This record gives sequence, C-alpha cells and structure tokens, in this order.
Amino acid sequence: QVQLVESGGGLVQPGGSLRLSCKASKSLIGINRTAWYRRAPGKVRELVALIDTAGYTNYADSVKGRFTISKDTEKNAVYLQMNNLTLEDTAVYYCRVGSAGWGTSDWGQGTQVTVSS
Repeated sequence: QVQLVESGGGLVQPGGSLRLSCKASKSLIGINRTAWYRRAPGKVRELVALIDTAGYTNYADSVKGRFTISKDTEKNAVYLQMNNLTLEDTAVYYCRVGSAGWGTSDWGQGTQVTVSS
C-alpha cells in the first residue's frame, strides 16, 4: 500500500494557475499508473490526467491544453500544473497510483481547489 499526500490546493481567481503535488510514501518506480482525479460539488469523481511508466499521458477533454501531469521518481512525487483555471475547475483533487488497468490502487485524501472571483 502507498500512502499519498496531496498539497497545493487553494483559492485562485479565474485565469490563474496552481500546481498540485502528490507525495508518495515509497518509490513510484514500478508503479504503472499515476493519475489525478477530481470531484466537483454535486458531480461524480472524474479522471483529470494520467501518466504511465512509458510516459503516455491522457487528459480529460475539459483540461487539455491547460493542465499538465508529470512525475519525479527521485522525489516520489506526482504533479499537476493547472493553468488558465476556470470556475468549472473548482473541485477536490485526488491523486491515485496503481497497477495497469487499476487492478490495485491507492488514493490520497484530496486537496481543495476553488476558482472564484
């Protein structure tokens, strides 16, 4: 089991940027998938961005061109750079790591992102 701690959330104005971090309790080497999800008020949790061991990335259509997922295996960390934020990006953001096909996975506790003027 991997313990995950997210940070970097907060209040930002529309058009602003935030960088979320997810620190893992052990090495991410060998972890097939790392991803960010979010749950907006009144909505189901959705995949925002994913990166696998081959460097393949996948993004939700709503964030393409604005968000970038990356990972640093030396720091056991996963990041989500979020630019040009909109009101619709307001949500709790969760980090997830796991095996191929999400056969096994672990979740962080989430970090709140609020976009408001």
